[in-house]
Amino acid sequence: MSQGTLYDKVWDEHKVTQLPNGQDQLFVGLHLIHEVTSPQAFGMLRERDIEVARPDLTHATVDHIVPTSDQSRPYSDDAAEEMMSELEQNVREANIEFSDPSTGDQGIVHVIGPEQGITQPGKTIVCGDSHTSTHGAFGALAFGIGTSQIRDVLATQCIAMEKQKVRKIQVDGELGAGVEAKDIILEIIRRLGTDGGVGYVYEYAGEAIENLDMEGRMSICNMSIEGGARAGYVNPDETTYEWMKETDYFQENPEKFDELKPYWESIRSDEDAEYDDVVHIDASELEPVVTWGTTPGQGIGITEPIPHPEDLPEDKQETARRAQEHMRVEPGETMAGYDIDVVFLGSCTNARLPDLRRAAAIVEGRDVDDSVRAMVVPGSQRVQEAAEEEGLADVFREAGFEWRNAGCSMCLGMNEDQLEGDEASASSSNRNFVGRQGSKDGRTVLMNPQMVAAAAITGEVTDVRELPEVTPV
Repeated sequence: MSQGTLYDKVWDEHKVTQLPNGQDQLFVGLHLIHEVTSPQAFGMLRERDIEVARPDLTHATVDHIVPTSDQSRPYSDDAAEEMMSELEQNVREANIEFSDPSTGDQGIVHVIGPEQGITQPGKTIVCGDSHTSTHGAFGALAFGIGTSQIRDVLATQCIAMEKQKVRKIQVDGELGAGVEAKDIILEIIRRLGTDGGVGYVYEYAGEAIENLDMEGRMSICNMSIEGGARAGYVNPDETTYEWMKETDYFQENPEKFDELKPYWESIRSDEDAEYDDVVHIDASELEPVVTWGTTPGQGIGITEPIPHPEDLPEDKQETARRAQEHMRVEPGETMAGYDIDVVFLGSCTNARLPDLRRAAAIVEGRDVDDSVRAMVVPGSQRVQEAAEEEGLADVFREAGFEWRNAGCSMCLGMNEDQLEGDEASASSSNRNFVGRQGSKDGRTVLMNPQMVAAAAITGEVTDVRELPEVTPV
């Protein structure tokens, strides 16, 4: 097993005891909750007359069901209004801090935690959402958990877990034009498979990772779960610390930064740390990656041919045939030129300010294709406000995009933002499963924000590197 990694150190720091079943009981440093997975857990506590153990280490927001167009109450969707009302009651009774839409701090749970500074290096973080691995970008151990585990954490501030192996993914070299963090993680999942990380956590390292901003690191850690890993993380460094300094928590408690930084430094993986596996990737060889199928692992470079099922491992062939039939793609062709009906720029993977900036740079001076319905959904109200102040929202609107309010939106289609019929979507989100964006016949192509913007302009999957320069007016 691994030794001397950040994972080992933070795990040991938070281990309370070993349980009779062989699992470890870990203390949870931050519990994030939202409206979809927490109501049943609170109900279980009420049935047993148990109070929330550490409301001060719990933080709530609303993201999955909140409308991104009309947010006036009551919501037009009765189920959404019911979930929102129940969350409001639960946090009020338990005295839990709640980033609701009236605060200006609401947003996707994996966006607001980092921007408020409650996500910190060396913490154990859990949430009833699979993409909690996002927070590992800060050097935290962050895990998605189920409803019964949410109940346990609310009641005890602890969780029972089995320790995993550690795979180091070393990404060296320099990213080329049009290639982003999203392409790195899609390439990792493509190479290792959607189940390649089962039994592991992923440590992302190397020159290409170190050169990413925090938003890029979050995009990579966010999709660790899509590769089967239990979590993913990046060792904290000066890029991490500069982010932390600017957050609410450390602006209000500057002395805490100097107090905590030595601890953050101490948890970094040792130079001679031992790993259970190491994978090397050359970032300079990457091109924009797009998915051709119905899992994040079914991806190719934009200039590469869609694989023939018979050329894949035997256990992948039938899945590939079904995916190609659903997506209406042909082996041997590239994804370039694939017709797009809907463009979605959003999600906890790619809806932060730098994501919107890069997409806006592609969109500016151009128009959305007449055949495309395009929307931008900022990851939080703070991102939304900043983008509006910078004029990014105007760039998108003038090009023909809908500019929405913060939320999960079409990433999982739990509100009105959904595909209709067999529409094809160019999406900056993290999952392309059948039915994920609201229609069982809908088709989703995952790609980076610049590629999403290019698809909006041309009406088809397009290599953003080949877009002609915009002629100044």
